[in-house]
Amino acid sequence: MERSTGDDGGGVTTTMTMEPRVLRREEWDSWYGSLIRAFGGVPEPAEELELFRELTRVDRSIGVWERDGAAEACVGTTGSFDFRMTVPGGAQVRAAGVTMVSVAATHRRRGVLTSMMRRQLDDVRAWGEPLAVLTASEPAIYGRFGYGAATFSLSAEIDTSRVRLSVPAGTDDVRLRYAAPADVLDACEAVYARLVPGRPGMLARRPGWERLALLDPESGRDGASPLQCVVARRGGEVTGFARFRVRPAWGPEGAGGTVVLDDLAGLDPATETALWRFLYDVDLTSRLAVRGRPVDEAWQYQVSDIRRCRPESRDALYVRLVDVGAALAARTYQAPVDVVFEVEDAFCPWNAGRWRLSGDAKGASCERTSDGADLALSVRELGAAYLGGVRLSSLGAAGRVREVRAGALAEASVGFGSDVAPWLPHGF
Repeated sequence: MERSTGDDGGGVTTTMTMEPRVLRREEWDSWYGSLIRAFGGVPEPAEELELFRELTRVDRSIGVWERDGAAEACVGTTGSFDFRMTVPGGAQVRAAGVTMVSVAATHRRRGVLTSMMRRQLDDVRAWGEPLAVLTASEPAIYGRFGYGAATFSLSAEIDTSRVRLSVPAGTDDVRLRYAAPADVLDACEAVYARLVPGRPGMLARRPGWERLALLDPESGRDGASPLQCVVARRGGEVTGFARFRVRPAWGPEGAGGTVVLDDLAGLDPATETALWRFLYDVDLTSRLAVRGRPVDEAWQYQVSDIRRCRPESRDALYVRLVDVGAALAARTYQAPVDVVFEVEDAFCPWNAGRWRLSGDAKGASCERTSDGADLALSVRELGAAYLGGVRLSSLGAAGRVREVRAGALAEASVGFGSDVAPWLPHGF
């Protein structure tokens, strides 16, 4: 990276260097402090700070340190977690969860971010992880490094005083009870674990990550109650849960509080609906605020008036294929595909060139080939389409996928699809 020599203004020559290097545990406070400053400088609550101190993989974290004489300062940060992520077909594939990316405002346009992304993707490849994934504070940044928006999430503000919910058979058989969130954490995690294989984009919980759901600093409640939890049972088995807060409000007409949903999971439609119905009926409330839900969730088709739910979707998980062949072979395809991709990947040139993908619902292979291309695209488009939530045909209509063989785009687009929308259940 950058090395420069200059006069400090007092006639003394100084040498400044910047190099990305693997983080050392004793540097964590300085490294993380640089990250917090880049995101506005507001200190995190102590319990959140301590959790991420423990979760940080220092051996997978990179800092860029500028040395000016004897002094040294952190001017860039990034890291990654070693996740396993569900892909279409149910396999859990190794994925680097890229996180904590920042560059000091004083060091823009000096190659700091590019140097960290270069080092990081080289490392991910060396570790044998075919995917890298991230959530983007600024989406415009990551396309040039090959990341494509692959999942979206749904938010809503539901007027529960006006919107009614239809329920499927069996809903009344579900029994709900309040419980302290920490007391039922293991039961809730068991429900979550059973759901992970069924939806692309979900992350298998690594040890320690279950504590993320219990973070409840008062500074983050925005006037709402401490975290509450309701557990659902059918036939004596825990089949679901909802974690939420209640924000009271009173006006001339009476109570008008808001239920703020943190998390909801159910193993069957009746359990899910019973939990949603409960949230609709919390006393002294008339609104339900929902954030970060799957875009295909069934409640949207059970409500009496979708307009009064004010649904909105936004980008969530960005996917980058680090090893095109291994990544495409790791998932299945909902219809048979036999297509040759001409892949452009300037940042990770080992992916560039032609790849033949052959697969169906039972499995797939993806190998180098000298055969003529059927479709031409960049690795960014492959990342966007990888989990089945973005159609290759839509990317083609946008001019981002070029069809070389007539019919190849429709064939591949159908094959890459997923009957269940991909979803990222929590940030990292």
